[in-house]
Amino acid sequence: MNEAFYDRNASKGGTATPPLVGLERREKRSPRDCGNLPFVIKRDGTWLYRGSPIGRREMVCLFSSVLKREADGSYWLETPAERGRIEVEDVPWLAVEMDWSGVGTGQVLSFRTNVDQVVTAGPDHPISVKHGCLECAPVPYLRVRDSESGLPLEARISRAVYYELVALAVPGEVCGKRVLGVWSQHRFFSLGDLPACGEL
Repeated sequence: MNEAFYDRNASKGGTATPPLVGLERREKRSPRDCGNLPFVIKRDGTWLYRGSPIGRREMVCLFSSVLKREADGSYWLETPAERGRIEVEDVPWLAVEMDWSGVGTGQVLSFRTNVDQVVTAGPDHPISVKHGCLECAPVPYLRVRDSESGLPLEARISRAVYYELVALAVPGEVCGKRVLGVWSQHRFFSLGDLPACGEL
């Protein structure tokens, strides 16, 4: 991607605001491969360009909209004109707020991400829990959208929102195991094994 505008802006004391290159309407063609781009999405959801936080939220939202994921798990920014690989420390987004309505199996859980996407958990947007290398505690994720490669682009559910989920959890069974989980759009999502009576 053309970095000249950004570098000029930064030298004048401007905020870290990368250029909008290739986002305008163009005829259909394969985008030019720019290799590795100096973008990093930190684990806390901060976007960096050349090591500096991108200051404008609108820019972060815009770049998020053109984020792709390849079959090898790598992340790319892709416009009709250009594409380049970027570094993502965990997943691209955080789910920072949750709203819920209804009860029982008809309950509906909706999440807002740090780039203002609203995603409703359900068959197309499942919740999954993983155990990462950095944390012993379970780490919940929400599928935001699928990529053309078939790999999901996900948001990590923030710790505060996870506590809200746990408060809504009910006992259930998954693959013959007793678990605690939540319902959304008639789908049950496990949050973890149900402790035995002696462990409570």
